[in-house]
Amino acid sequence: MVILDTDHVSLLEWGDESSERLRERLANLPSHEVVATIISYEESLRGWMAYIARAKTVEQQIQAYQRLHRHLDNYRQIPLLDFDADAGKELQRLRQARIGIGAMDLKIAAIALASGATLLSCNRVDFAKVPGLTVED
Repeated sequence: MVILDTDHVSLLEWGDESSERLRERLANLPSHEVVATIISYEESLRGWMAYIARAKTVEQQIQAYQRLHRHLDNYRQIPLLDFDADAGKELQRLRQARIGIGAMDLKIAAIALASGATLLSCNRVDFAKVPGLTVED
């Protein structure tokens, strides 16, 4: 199983040269083996809420909500892994080990470890600090 980090979900959503390479990589996997996490969804949603809050005019708000709807449609097509009891145990273990990465990344790493999955992320520097985590870009 491959978990898409928030940055890779965004790449697929917005598309550029990097997204084509990612699509090619994912094309070789069964669709049910490509997932994201509820944590990535939370990160994305927080960003969208801030984006909508900055929209001043009605036209900007309309565009923001249209883009949010497109974002929601994209997430509906990706299975999400939950932050469950196993991931919670991994998170506690990682916190005790004092892994120096952000809280959201630590939760994503915990889910990946609990699932035995490979994490695809542009943030290999931080995720490389997590012992036992398989990370690719």
